[in-house]
Amino acid sequence: MLTTLHRIVQEVNGASDLSEALEIIVKSVREAVATDVCSVYLTDFEQRKHLLMATDGLRPEAVGKVALPMFRGLVGLVCERAEPINLDDAPSHSRYLPVSGTGEKYYHGFLGVPIIQNRKVLGVLVVRHIEPRRFEDDEVTFLLTLAAQLAGAITHAQASGELTRIRSGTDAVSEGFLQGRPSSSGVVIGSAVVAYQLSDLDAVPDRRSDDPAAEVLRFRKAIAAVQDDLHALREKMEHVLQEEDRALFDAWLMMLSEDALVERAVSLINEESQWAPGALRQSVLEHISVFDSMEDPYLRERASDIRDLGRRVLMHLQEEQTNGVDYPERTILVGEEVSAVQLMEVPEDRLAGVVSSTGSGSSHVAILARAIGVPAVMGLTDLPVSRVEGQDVIVDGYRGRFYVAPADSVCQEYERLITEEQQLGRELDELRGHTSETTDSFHLPLYLNTGLASEMSDLGITEAEGIGLYRTEFPFMTRDTFPGEETQIIAYRHVLETFNPRPAIMRTLDIGGDKPLPYFPFTESNPFLGWRGVRISLDHPEIFLTQVRAMLRASIGYENLRILLPMITTIGEIDELQQLISRAYDELQEEGYEIIMPEIGVMIEVPAAVYQAEEIAKRVDFISIGSNDLTQYLLAVDRNNPRVAELYDDLHPAVLQAVHHVVKAGTDYGCPVGICGELAGNPLATPLLLGMGVDSLSMSAGSLLRVKWVIRSLSRARCKQLLKKALQHHEAQQVHQMMNKVLGELGLEGLVRPGR
Repeated sequence: MLTTLHRIVQEVNGASDLSEALEIIVKSVREAVATDVCSVYLTDFEQRKHLLMATDGLRPEAVGKVALPMFRGLVGLVCERAEPINLDDAPSHSRYLPVSGTGEKYYHGFLGVPIIQNRKVLGVLVVRHIEPRRFEDDEVTFLLTLAAQLAGAITHAQASGELTRIRSGTDAVSEGFLQGRPSSSGVVIGSAVVAYQLSDLDAVPDRRSDDPAAEVLRFRKAIAAVQDDLHALREKMEHVLQEEDRALFDAWLMMLSEDALVERAVSLINEESQWAPGALRQSVLEHISVFDSMEDPYLRERASDIRDLGRRVLMHLQEEQTNGVDYPERTILVGEEVSAVQLMEVPEDRLAGVVSSTGSGSSHVAILARAIGVPAVMGLTDLPVSRVEGQDVIVDGYRGRFYVAPADSVCQEYERLITEEQQLGRELDELRGHTSETTDSFHLPLYLNTGLASEMSDLGITEAEGIGLYRTEFPFMTRDTFPGEETQIIAYRHVLETFNPRPAIMRTLDIGGDKPLPYFPFTESNPFLGWRGVRISLDHPEIFLTQVRAMLRASIGYENLRILLPMITTIGEIDELQQLISRAYDELQEEGYEIIMPEIGVMIEVPAAVYQAEEIAKRVDFISIGSNDLTQYLLAVDRNNPRVAELYDDLHPAVLQAVHHVVKAGTDYGCPVGICGELAGNPLATPLLLGMGVDSLSMSAGSLLRVKWVIRSLSRARCKQLLKKALQHHEAQQVHQMMNKVLGELGLEGLVRPGR
């Protein structure tokens, strides 16, 4: 039966539309389990009915016409319970309901399994048998597996509007949306352009060459042509991206210079007489296999970069001429695996949004989308790429939603939202230059989270009172080797100089586990609980000392450097790291550098550190609560996993209580406590954090004015009252409702991003 299952799954995956997929399912299942009838009913919650959409064994003319009332009959019972119902004598069951118009006989055997996607029953897959029969366990699991496969096809049909067309025969409009990961904020309505690859590396055959020298020459000419393409794209983006962001191009160009990728292909040509396309394919796939096996989303994006470069070289080897793409005025670039190069091929004035089946907020495409300022949604596992070309679509970068052929009512609602966003933007601009001070004159500094030059926009530089979190790992990630001390000095000094005399908190290298460096790879079964952050720094003090020396030297002439230590779990780690920092300081003093020892702080993002906050506060100059990881660890939720992402909520009472505990510990021991991450930039949380007595908030540039508006609208005394009430709630939704009501009463409901 396993072989049969694989065959059916492959056929369903290859179906051109939902109707074909349903026909494959009912015919194949009826044959596989040797029964008399197989049918599929789809649940229409709006019309309150279960509609027969496909059958093999009942009257074909009943399809699309016969329906059962919602939750009536045995089909309704399967939907209601969301679990299989297996009966040897269905007519004797109290919920049995004969249906006219299907040609149904007096069937006894009945097995119905729910078709479920994201906790919602989309339909029911049913098999019937004339004779009494209780279906075997392996037959039940067989149908459950196929139902899960069918759920994806139904979701595709809902997103593309096909399901509406099938049900009503009218023009297709979307009944819903596909859920992905919000990766770049904003909302846009536009036209979909599918990004696809013209060259198929996997299809290139092995072929021997009679003239290896000529093949090497042909191969290097193709490499040079791709390098020219990348140089041209880099120049095109020069006025859009900062130098640090354009380092991505340098990384790609480095791969095509003397990197192992190229040299491996050349050796295959010379040593094995492989023709150039075959050598290219083997070299690319060998490199991809290394990166594809890694857990880190950033490194998986690196694998897609390698594949994209390989395809481009192959195009030149094949001397293919690509047709020019017609990019609409508001182009939404959509693809299974959108590459950064494809994104930048779209004219700057026409790119309006990005949607990709793969990737996350840390991928190259998401980083560039934020730098350019267009909404992006990544990780849409059910994205029907082949069906969206030229369709009207909506990208909701706040909630991670993607609508295909949306209904007029949906478009009108989003057009209203876009208008409100534009109006809100004008109102927020009026707050530029004003202090973030409560109505009772309490000043709360607002800092900037950054890691790329592009994130230090004019707004961030002028409005932030300093940098609350500078992620030093980004410069490491855009290179193919560890940057040396002198290289790091240049990057750090630029940041310190830009914000001087305002403080700049630089976090030491936070890699490992789920985000190892391309040139420092390793694999772990549970990366979020693995070798990462200061655990790597302590095991490799040479890397840590080089970075600290670079930070200290970069601070010469300035007094605004502060050093932040991430992923602290034990008190001993703090003591060891402080000793290493003192060692670097002493070495530089001996070398003749006049350096002022900066303040040293730690990030509290591990639950163990929450419960040792008092001891930590005694040892350091400041504390920064990393709300993103702390929320993830407290709730045991991988926020990048779409199956559980909705459980991630930084207003969960447990998160608020943990933050409150740390803030109180800092207050008791005179140690300032700041918040960085999404919690700091969430307007709903601002009054609660004010009530706790936090000393600073650090966020992305786009949140600065929103949070400032909330601060300037409330007194600190009122915030303390709100905090007391919020801490009495037991569910995150209760906290959301309470704070939404508060902002609404203040006339600030527009500040709350949709879905927050």
